[in-house]
Amino acid sequence: MKSYNVSVFPGDGIGPEIVAEAVKVLKFTGEKYGASFNLTYGDVGGASIDSSGVPLTDAVLADALKADAVLLGAVGGPKWESMGYEIRPERALLALRKELGLFANLRPVKIYNALIGASTLKPEVLAGVDIMVVRELTGGLYFGEPRGVETLADGTKRGVNTLVYTTAEIERIAHTSFAIAQKRGKKLLSVDKANVLECTELWREVVEEVSASYPDVELSHMYVDNCAMQLIRDPGQFDVIVTENTFGDILSDEASMLTGSIGMLASASMGLKGEVEGLNHANGRAMYEPIHGSAPDIAGTGKANPIATILSVAMMLRYSFDMNDAADEIEVAVEAVLDRGSRTADIAESGVTALSCTAMGEEILKELRK
Repeated sequence: MKSYNVSVFPGDGIGPEIVAEAVKVLKFTGEKYGASFNLTYGDVGGASIDSSGVPLTDAVLADALKADAVLLGAVGGPKWESMGYEIRPERALLALRKELGLFANLRPVKIYNALIGASTLKPEVLAGVDIMVVRELTGGLYFGEPRGVETLADGTKRGVNTLVYTTAEIERIAHTSFAIAQKRGKKLLSVDKANVLECTELWREVVEEVSASYPDVELSHMYVDNCAMQLIRDPGQFDVIVTENTFGDILSDEASMLTGSIGMLASASMGLKGEVEGLNHANGRAMYEPIHGSAPDIAGTGKANPIATILSVAMMLRYSFDMNDAADEIEVAVEAVLDRGSRTADIAESGVTALSCTAMGEEILKELRK
């Protein structure tokens, strides 16, 4: 029996509720496929601030560094928003990404036929949409130096954030994106703002250079503002999108609403072990999480949607543990449950009785047990 160590960080708000359902699916999968998942739990974000005074302790980080994969719920909430920038819950998320070297964030956006009515867009615009957004995760504005707020001589203040990328940082995210595109529709769109930002002019130049290693993939470029418009106008034109950190943060959240709810989208944050070229993430460090936030307004009410976290477990099985059949089964089970009309509050149409977070998790488990 194969054995894997998984660090589980439920986090804040609805995090503990959605993670609990995802863990049930992970354990069931292990039993079925003869894999042992050794789970260790830790506090991150606001939960860690409350228990330890900091958003991420050295002990929890050390546990993550030793793990084969990390499963994260969500962090943040109004309770901690008045705290200083360096102590806020979100710093735990940024620190985990940086310390684990998780430079590639994979966010699949798939339209389920059963949920087309939940989106605000016309069904004919959404039919068949299946996009993978690859976001560079450890560079750009969120990490660039210099940064901060300073008081000037006249008493006014000046805020600075710096957009910085090196050739090596762009090369590794480009190689990852081309490798993903090879396994999908062999189309890659690189999104930048090369007409006004010199840093992203370099981005475009390096991506072009890397493309020579992938002659079977069609590469195109688009400015970020146009991409934001095209995602709403004609999302079906996209297959794999790669972009820098800030653009990727915004575009992937926009793309998530094509599905009708941000509660449906999983994500994987990947680091490489060994060669940079190709999608060689197996046995590298990785963290899996839903892309939505902690939703403190519904925490404890049972209204949370666990599907994104359960699908994040499917991504874990696929990318970290090479358990593709198990991942496929989870994805098929989710689609089957949706097809027969099971809904949580965020995706329930008028007149449909919404399931609780726990009930939706149980529905998916029932499907997996068939």
